[in-house]
Order: sequence, then C-alpha cells, then structure tokens
Amino acid sequence: MAEAETAPGYEQARDELIEVVRKLEAGGTSLEDSLALWERGEELATVCRHWLEGARARLDSALAARDGAIGDAEGARGE
Repeated sequence: MAEAETAPGYEQARDELIEVVRKLEAGGTSLEDSLALWERGEELATVCRHWLEGARARLDSALAARDGAIGDAEGARGE
C-alpha cells in the first residue's frame, strides 16, 4: 500500500501525537517502550508537518491566483 493511503489525516496524527507526548511526559515506561513512543512521535510530527506544508502551499497558490486576477483586472481598467 502507498504511504498516502496509510498515512493518517492531520487531525488523527495530531491527536495521536498529543497522546504519545502525554505518555512520554507521564513516564513509567520502559526504555524500549519510550524509544518506540518517541519514534512514533517523530513519524506523526512528520505527517503533521507534511499536511501543514501542503495547506500552506494551497493557501499561497490561492493568494497568488487572487493577486494575479486583481492585477489583471486593474490592468484592463488602465490603472
């Protein structure tokens, strides 16, 4: 299965990351379990970062398209 098909959505990854951090901060886990939690946290942080970067790119694209349309309209009016 492709990564995109198995990667969680932003909210799911964020919520799981919060739970991972909570467990690590609470302590009481073995070194092996703590390392596994930390590794999972890193994976989830990467997923969240990927979603946020994609959202930023979409916003930038929409703003550029809007600004281009405004510039085209002003140019057509001779401003």
